[in-house]
Amino acid sequence: MAQVLSPEEIGDILDKPKKGSMREAFGETLVRLGSELKDIVVVGADTTGSIKTSLFGAKYPERFFNVGIAESNLVSVAAGLGIAGKIPFASTYAVFAPGKCVDQIRNAIAYPEVNMKLVASHAGISVGPDGASHQELEDIATMRAIPNMHVVIPSDPNSTSRLVEILARDKGPYYMRIARPDCPFIYSAAQASSIRKGGSMTVRDGSDATIIACGLLVYEALIAARKLATENSLNVRVIDMLSIKPIDEMAIIKAASATGGIVTAEEHNVIGGLGGAVAEIVVENYPVLMRRIGTQDTFGESGESGELMIKYGLTASNISAKILELKNLDRK
Repeated sequence: MAQVLSPEEIGDILDKPKKGSMREAFGETLVRLGSELKDIVVVGADTTGSIKTSLFGAKYPERFFNVGIAESNLVSVAAGLGIAGKIPFASTYAVFAPGKCVDQIRNAIAYPEVNMKLVASHAGISVGPDGASHQELEDIATMRAIPNMHVVIPSDPNSTSRLVEILARDKGPYYMRIARPDCPFIYSAAQASSIRKGGSMTVRDGSDATIIACGLLVYEALIAARKLATENSLNVRVIDMLSIKPIDEMAIIKAASATGGIVTAEEHNVIGGLGGAVAEIVVENYPVLMRRIGTQDTFGESGESGELMIKYGLTASNISAKILELKNLDRK
């Protein structure tokens, strides 16, 4: 795949970042699609203001349902709407769905392949002060292990909008994970329009190593790649793995073959998430040296988002250090 961003565009993203909200992009895109796709309905669980699905409710109140603090019921109601021929979007915080209702997701959505879209916000350590009980770090592993389930993770507001459109137009069960804090724009709307089902985006090309990241860690990966180029003369590829399941196997195999080493980066437990998914492809097709950035099989804690990302090693500095570790091993 050709590189999505030019060096000048990457420079602007890193030096003059413009931030936006994945949650607002989600809500606004639902409103836009709602006028065209009359079967879209939205189900919430008392977090509709926070996740911005209340925007859809204000525009289309007859297609908006708030079931209250009852996440298992959220999934079951959405399943019923999907069976009835609607395109249901159900949303709450990730710690509640999938966290509290895996049984309903497995048996009412995935097993019968219901056309239902579960969008979970406030995932990962960046939830910050809400603390360990609300920092969902296992959801990618949980959802990608369920048969028939698609798992996608946007990295900025424009990729969020594009993935919502893909979810609305494609058939079958989907899980989309979005973050709480505002984040830098990586793609223009035009660039994001090239995102395809099951695909990835090569945002920076390179031949010395590859960083495969998702969510908020894609921006950190770009910072790490520039740091490695400036300080170590390394040309590092950066891939935004927007789809975890199905995953872009060809992009992974090509990266392994062309660059010889891969570091994955995710705001999730290193067990079972993006790193595990990439390792499965690498070991079966083109074994190379790998390292995984993520939380190291631990719960989080209360703190400011930026402080926690540093403490748990989810930063550009950690990513670049792992790349250097790979290159040093490669020289031995």
